[in-house]
Amino acid sequence: MTALPEAFVSRMRRQLGDELPAFLRALSLPAERGIRMNGMKPFEGMEAYTGGESIPWAEGGYYLSESSKAGATVFHEAGAFYLQEPAAMLPAEVMDVRPGERILDLCAAPGGKATQMALKLRGTGLIVCNEPVSKRCAVLSRNMERIGIPNSIVTNSYPEALPHAWDGVFDGVLVDAPCSGEGMFRRDPETRLEWTAEQASGCAVRQDGILDEAARFVRPGGRIVYATCTYHPEENEGTVRRFLDRHPEFSCEAFTAGSISSDGCYLCLPHRIRGEGQFAAKLRRSGSAGPAKLTVPFPRPTAAETETFSRQFPMLPKPNAKFGNTLAWVPEAPGTAGVKILRAGLHLGETRGKTAVPDHAAAVSIGAGDFGIPAADLTAGEAAAYIAGEEIRSGGTGWLLMQYRGLRLGWGKGSEGRIRNHYPKGLRKGGILTEP
Repeated sequence: MTALPEAFVSRMRRQLGDELPAFLRALSLPAERGIRMNGMKPFEGMEAYTGGESIPWAEGGYYLSESSKAGATVFHEAGAFYLQEPAAMLPAEVMDVRPGERILDLCAAPGGKATQMALKLRGTGLIVCNEPVSKRCAVLSRNMERIGIPNSIVTNSYPEALPHAWDGVFDGVLVDAPCSGEGMFRRDPETRLEWTAEQASGCAVRQDGILDEAARFVRPGGRIVYATCTYHPEENEGTVRRFLDRHPEFSCEAFTAGSISSDGCYLCLPHRIRGEGQFAAKLRRSGSAGPAKLTVPFPRPTAAETETFSRQFPMLPKPNAKFGNTLAWVPEAPGTAGVKILRAGLHLGETRGKTAVPDHAAAVSIGAGDFGIPAADLTAGEAAAYIAGEEIRSGGTGWLLMQYRGLRLGWGKGSEGRIRNHYPKGLRKGGILTEP
């Protein structure tokens, strides 16, 4: 394994004192793996994925064996769970999201913390997931769709470019800031080669700027959760201290997340907990304010489009917005002028003349419930073939929800003893597993 930088070890000796040997021993062990179940997508046989020890600070989180192939299964592709490092589940728990709230994840890719917070909203309120880097934002959008979040908007902007229409709108803002990544040293040893002693100072300057932007989005009485995956005090407690000096309207707030309690800041260390490096701080803005008045900031579909779609899919939500050519149900949100948007609300489908075609997102949404759409229950072999894009030889006519063990996989269209595959081409995979 790649050796730890000497300057890093020297600093950690000053930081940890007598705990340094235990810390270094922990870094020589395999990294911890975790799985977080999507409680809105139960399926037959899910016990096979929840047999590990519970992660004590994360609802629905379990430790995962090093050899697990959960990420190569049908269930993963259908959004039944999210693979996430255990300590990385802490910041979303510190946010303590409640149904109906408005949440902003300012640096959201690839989507672990965003989906974790979104599921706590249970399809209500609003979560805006922003990621400045375009390629990472595309992954974020895919994960929001896969987990099935209907009340989200995915944006691709730098925080300073987000409009002032967002100021004071959100109950909670998560800042999972870019950092020196020391907490990745065990999971990704190659990051040790990229580390420099000066790196933390540059990261801290960037973190200061992102937090200053985050402050304007929080309503009076709301909160920021600041997170990094580094051990460096300058990027963690130092960044918090500097932010509070600049923003006296905020203060650190004590929090409890399962087995973890703190007076406002907490650093996960691998010799103290079963997880990698993660820092979290909770910052409360003083005052109080009711929710800002919002609207649906997208064009409305025409009456003809709405009638055509709703007549053919009366069990799906009625579209209230149009995102490009896609009919969608979009929650009320702040104005989006000048913001690049990758995903808005629940994509329902398109109309093509007098015909309606449903969107994949409508099939896998956690808000789908029992829409009364006919389903095709697939065998294990058929489920794997469906994910690979193959045609299914089976009965049923018209649009069908393809299901495996009670979990919706996507759409198919039946005719004359066969089901045409409508699983998105960009998502198709061969060799997918149907067992843990």
